[in-house]
Amino acid sequence: MLNLHRQYLREEFDKQGNITNFEFQVPDSFNFAYDVVDLLGREEPGRRAMFWCNEAGEKTEFTFADFSQKSDQCAAWFQSLGIRKGDRVMLILKRHYQFWFTILALHKIGAVAIPATNQLLTKDLLYRLRAADISTVVCTPDGDVSNYVEQAIGEYGQPVRKIMVRQAKPGWLLMEDGMAQSGPFVRPDGADAPANSDMMLLYFTSGTTGMPKMVCHDFTYPIGHLPTAKYWHKVDPDGLHLTVAETGWAKSVWGKLYGQWMMEAGIYVFDYDRFSASVLLRKIQDDHITTFCAPPTIYRFLIKEDLTRYDLSGLQHCTIAGEALNPEVYERFLRATGLQLKEGYGQTEMTLAVVTNYWMATKPGSMGRPSPAYKVVLLDENGKPVPPGQSGEICIRVGEQKIPGMFTGYHKDPALTGQVWHDGYYHTGDLAWQDEEGYFWFVGRFDDIIKSSGYRIGPFEVESVLMEHPAVLECAITGEPDPVRGQLVKATVVLARGYEPTEELKAELQNYVKTHTAPYKYPRILVFVPELPKTISGKIRRVEIRQSGRQNGSGDSGGNGNGKSGCIDNSDADGRPMAGQ
Repeated sequence: MLNLHRQYLREEFDKQGNITNFEFQVPDSFNFAYDVVDLLGREEPGRRAMFWCNEAGEKTEFTFADFSQKSDQCAAWFQSLGIRKGDRVMLILKRHYQFWFTILALHKIGAVAIPATNQLLTKDLLYRLRAADISTVVCTPDGDVSNYVEQAIGEYGQPVRKIMVRQAKPGWLLMEDGMAQSGPFVRPDGADAPANSDMMLLYFTSGTTGMPKMVCHDFTYPIGHLPTAKYWHKVDPDGLHLTVAETGWAKSVWGKLYGQWMMEAGIYVFDYDRFSASVLLRKIQDDHITTFCAPPTIYRFLIKEDLTRYDLSGLQHCTIAGEALNPEVYERFLRATGLQLKEGYGQTEMTLAVVTNYWMATKPGSMGRPSPAYKVVLLDENGKPVPPGQSGEICIRVGEQKIPGMFTGYHKDPALTGQVWHDGYYHTGDLAWQDEEGYFWFVGRFDDIIKSSGYRIGPFEVESVLMEHPAVLECAITGEPDPVRGQLVKATVVLARGYEPTEELKAELQNYVKTHTAPYKYPRILVFVPELPKTISGKIRRVEIRQSGRQNGSGDSGGNGNGKSGCIDNSDADGRPMAGQ
């Protein structure tokens, strides 16, 4: 073992194991693909980097030497296609191992990787093509996503390379063929070589006041995830770490790439479409998973199983993030396994900011304390720190020196960047309070983001689709508490003249959303009202809608939400996967 991480972290611990001094060591030129994967491929070629399996029973292991070689082949082929530094490449690859070949290849070239979920439809894809000036799409053959890509490119009207993995399709290049025929990879140098400050990753993340934002990360971003893997996940270099995440979400690189490989640990990838708690537990048992991370939704399903049927003794450490943790889930998992769930909080814009690291005492329901990587404060509406016990916005104090892991801004939107990053702070838009021992407790979001089954859903996106339907005059999307998913998407709708509130129309509106944007965004609860509550300035009061829903029993109880017309909750009727991250 090389103890590679020591090149990038300066740290000291006290006798109790608590960290006392911490500092990132960022070289003038850092490239994760060269300085981590290629280095490990040379120095420890036989070290396991990944155990991959799928629902069909296929299994394969990859070493760091394998990923070094495969990413070279992929990068050489991309170069032959004309992909260069700064080019934008969208990756829609689910949990296929080709994702790792591809993203490493793009890092080597200096091109920008744009991971995306396979649940995006034509409208979602077209927006992304235009917003990010995407020149290449690398796509899974599964489902209809490649058809949606073709439709979006047709409307886009600009040339876009189409690359398919695993299966040939007319009009698409097949990655496996291209890699097999590629010449030697030539590492870019001079002005063509990627620099620390260049854009490496671009993620689309949902908001409530507009279409998805474009979050940019530079080439120092992977270093920021060393604390994720070392202090939080507590990965075992000779074990296997499983983070439940599809590669279209930022959580994937949190738990399936950067920090874990910088710690020289193997990652476990289960390539599945439909989540099954019993299947996942069997995988954990049979494939000897040692560390595990998942959103609360997954744990809610796991504790409903008879855990005594599984040998989970190989699990050493478990973590949880993605939405607020119900203490009951914590207690039930602890009783069944003897393992404490260590919660953490972060955003697509940064890495873990608040965390219960492995050496810390756990307070069920608390996110933990500020990470040593960040200076975290809670500020009131006037930008002043709040005392313990009082809620304030989670903010990150930033200085002149770039913090590895922090985003560089929102692409093409300096105004939006300035709204959240000003006066020496990055403003997360999330509320929390801090107890006397320094632990943070999540309150909610300023911008009304909905977190349902691990998915982050922006109300504006769903509202925009609903407003396309002729029956909808006005609408508001909010989240309703749910014991399984965390929140359900709820639509409160004012009908246009000539339409009557019927169960048939509710189903039609729900299906309209399901077929005109990613299906996980559709409103499982839909309520008709004569008018929406608004402020004097005309803004919709979503907080009042949420309060009204709780008072009238909408959500699990099947209450009507307005005393007139009932709500619909088609929970899991389509058998779709539960976890978005």
